[in-house]
Amino acid sequence: MFKEMGRASQAVLVILYVLRTVKAFEMEIIPAERIVAQIGGTLILTCNTTGCASPSFSWRTQMDSPLGGKVNNHRTYSTLTMDPISIVNAHSYLCTVICDGRGKKEKSVKVELYSFPSDPIIEISSPVVAGKPATVTCKIPDVYPSDHLEVLLKKDEHILHEKYFLEDDSTNTETKTVTYTFHPKAEDNGKEITCVARLPIADMDFEPKERTSSQKLNANFGPQNTVIIASPGNSSMEGDSLNLTCVTWSNPPAQIVWSKYLAEESIQHLIKNNVLSIPRVHFNDSGRYICEVINLVTNKTEKATVDIIIQGAPVITKLSIEPSTTVQEGENVSIQCSAESNPPPKIILRRKSDTADRGTYSARSILLPSVMFQNGGDYECVAENKYGNSKSEITLNVKYGPKNTMITVFPTAALKEGETVTMKCTSSGNPAPVISWKKKKATGESEKISKNATITIQNLKSQDLGLYECEASNQFGKEEKAVKLYVQARLEEPDQMIPLIIAFSSVAAVAVPAVAILIYVSRQAKINGSYSLVKALRLKV
Repeated sequence: MFKEMGRASQAVLVILYVLRTVKAFEMEIIPAERIVAQIGGTLILTCNTTGCASPSFSWRTQMDSPLGGKVNNHRTYSTLTMDPISIVNAHSYLCTVICDGRGKKEKSVKVELYSFPSDPIIEISSPVVAGKPATVTCKIPDVYPSDHLEVLLKKDEHILHEKYFLEDDSTNTETKTVTYTFHPKAEDNGKEITCVARLPIADMDFEPKERTSSQKLNANFGPQNTVIIASPGNSSMEGDSLNLTCVTWSNPPAQIVWSKYLAEESIQHLIKNNVLSIPRVHFNDSGRYICEVINLVTNKTEKATVDIIIQGAPVITKLSIEPSTTVQEGENVSIQCSAESNPPPKIILRRKSDTADRGTYSARSILLPSVMFQNGGDYECVAENKYGNSKSEITLNVKYGPKNTMITVFPTAALKEGETVTMKCTSSGNPAPVISWKKKKATGESEKISKNATITIQNLKSQDLGLYECEASNQFGKEEKAVKLYVQARLEEPDQMIPLIIAFSSVAAVAVPAVAILIYVSRQAKINGSYSLVKALRLKV
């Protein structure tokens, strides 16, 4: 009996084991029930079975539309691959599995599609000029469904524009465009223009649902607020360095041209640079400087000016004699002195040999009409102000013919025959005159006897009597002076001797006075025995 009961228990255990090893016929779809996919991507639906050795698979859409994919059946599973996913794949897909002897099973999965593949594209009209209309365009490529699309345009954190596509009925992917026109300001340069695109679909789980793109705003403006900065300042001392910096606000950077006002409203163009540097300033660097800035994009120009004053001790810029430093007596002569300084200098022009009072002819010039030889010499120009003084000299060389020709006789006391007499001829002139002596012969002809200024006659004899002429000459003229030497023989009385008499006169007044003098001398000699005309007249020429 116990053996039978044992066999029965074993049979039950075998049945239970077989029941446990035979699996139930089941199926599933992966992913299950609902899948969100992006258009253009790849989606694989998988249909799995268990409990069926040789299942039969089939796929279809609930609306019996084309599958829009490729089916691959394997032993226990089947796949439906959609690559790429397109709008035609927006369906519910049904997978049917038939297992011989075990029945049929079906399950479905809903494929929901969206498209938000890339960041927005920003385009800004060019060139952007402050104060003029500028257009911003934001493009959102291949978006779906567009009726959920929201677009914001921002300038930094300030919202420029918003747009919602709620009424859009597009059935496929489309590139949506948002355009906005605004008037940028100069201060907007460098700010970011941002396009924010959102696709908020509440019951669809995908990322990202927001995409942004930014672009810096290159706003062209100016030039404006142009100023000149002078370093170390508008007023400098002569010899110092000076830097003028032109500062302006402009985009793109403006071209800068420096110039300076000259006399008669003319303009001197200097350099094209924002800094004008003068290493050592001079008085003539004083004046009004102009900085002109030009923006070639905005086609605008602006100017700034600054007045520069250079101060310092005077500098004599000109000391001249016209027509020349060497002139001929009688010409018209002008002596000019110019100096520059700030404050303006006091100028004194004078001849150095004159006293301070007599020598100050005028502030800046001396006019010498029909110049005389006495006007020649060194002239001095003195310029002074509170910072110091400056001096300069120039020489006026006056050329003239011989003047003041004189004959001097030594000795001037009574002379006796056999003694020595010396005659010296002097004359002034520029250049120095050449002196020569001639003696009149009895025939009236002149004989050159010496080229020296001084002649000496020794052992005076009667044949030495006659008219002696001194001639002083240079290239500008000549002048003559004469002296007549009288020599008489001895008287009969042995102790008496007629002295040698000497008389002086110019050539123009020799004849008549000479006869009168001769008569006078003869009478006196008879009375006194001898007489010295030199002693009596004491003539000086």
